[in-house]
Amino acid sequence: MSIHVALKHVTSYTYDRLVNLSPQLVRLRPAPHGRTRILSYSLNVEPAQHFINWQQDPQGNYQARLVFPEKTDAFKVTVDLVAEMAVYNPFDFFLAPHADLCPFKYEESDVQQLAPFLVRGALTPRFGAYLAQHQATKEKTIDYLVGLNQQLWKDISYTIRMEPGVHVLFQAT
Repeated sequence: MSIHVALKHVTSYTYDRLVNLSPQLVRLRPAPHGRTRILSYSLNVEPAQHFINWQQDPQGNYQARLVFPEKTDAFKVTVDLVAEMAVYNPFDFFLAPHADLCPFKYEESDVQQLAPFLVRGALTPRFGAYLAQHQATKEKTIDYLVGLNQQLWKDISYTIRMEPGVHVLFQAT
């Protein structure tokens, strides 16, 4: 049995004078390859006088490129969608044999495809110390990832701020 969930997202800006909006990229449409089925989706953009071109990024995610030919004192994006929330088995996949134990090395063909995702930025001291506590040592990859996610769930607290226009603040403890 599944549940249908209606979601509405609104982003709006107002300006104290007429402005020229540069082309805008809006990434507020679920990916077609996601597990959650989208039953309906609509994107409403103001000002109404605009051009929209739908594109897909290299990973297959949708993005709307918006161009505004006239000056405006407001910009608003509204997304309405209905999603089907269904129960699924998150472990319905298999690992390549070389990835059964963590840590593992990617095969060369995978390294070429994953290269953009394998670039690492500099670690902050706090994040480096956190990672050092959670290094995998020849354990099953699935067990390691489940344990790491459980630990993250315990270590991260959420602060909900009720002020208008403020998003949820995530804070590590």
